[in-house]
Amino acid sequence: MGMSEFYGSHDDAQSIATIHRALDLGCNFLDTADMYGPFKNEELVGRAIRGRRDKVVLATKFGNMRGDDGAFLGISGKPDYVRQACDASLKRLGVDHIDLYYQHRVDRTTPIEETVGAMADLVRAGKVRHLGLSEAAPQTIRRAHTVHPITALQTEYSLWSRDPEEEILPTVRELGIGFVAYSPIGRGFLSGRFKTIDDLEPSDYRRLSPRFQGENFDRNLDLVRRIEDIARSKGVTPAQLAIAWVLSRGNDVVPIPGSKSIGHLEENIAAAEIELTSEEVARIDEVAPKGVAAGDRYPSMAAVDA
Repeated sequence: MGMSEFYGSHDDAQSIATIHRALDLGCNFLDTADMYGPFKNEELVGRAIRGRRDKVVLATKFGNMRGDDGAFLGISGKPDYVRQACDASLKRLGVDHIDLYYQHRVDRTTPIEETVGAMADLVRAGKVRHLGLSEAAPQTIRRAHTVHPITALQTEYSLWSRDPEEEILPTVRELGIGFVAYSPIGRGFLSGRFKTIDDLEPSDYRRLSPRFQGENFDRNLDLVRRIEDIARSKGVTPAQLAIAWVLSRGNDVVPIPGSKSIGHLEENIAAAEIELTSEEVARIDEVAPKGVAAGDRYPSMAAVDA
């Protein structure tokens, strides 16, 4: 996402070089969406994987509608839109199938059974291999899973976003659904790179995030300092500790940190080699319990299924 929008400036050449480095290091799971850019990120990923398609597990998403001018036009899970969105994504990516196709956000005006039914048609047509949902509530997941097996659920999960532990993770584990954790470094905040709001570019979307504003920023910075202390004693970076913690949640939990540069990519991938002891996990749990973050995850949580 950050390679095309939301997180300040971007450089396509650097982004493609970063994706190539990821593939060379054995990272084979790439996550994009039609809305990023909008539309430009799928084209970028398509260029990056040209000639390497067989080495990639490719995931993209539909549902957040945007205009060519970037305007947000609402959420749709209508069957006709699902089919149109998939064909458009295939064309932008330059591929003949998508490995994992997510509904990016739940459309509360369209029964989930109708949406997943249309997605299942894409599987039968050979355009999609597996189906996913993002930010869906437990009952929505269950209803969807009765129409066609759901392979993965993608939801925000990190040291400062532990809500999925209450109902979401137990639900997907009961159903045999994998869990993809986005923003495992708390949109970069848990890396310790941001000391004031002015460390973000003027165009950075995170300036609108409640957790990056005012008193919330200061309170969350206190959390980061405690995480930094644990990371320092472990001999790792705070970002690596945050990713290692997500990885420690189980083999069915896959974090997808958004790395815009080769340096951050290599730092993040190295987290896969970090083993946390039970004592270290207990110490982390003590400083970062559920609900520790100050502020909501989004300016408006209305688009998150509940």
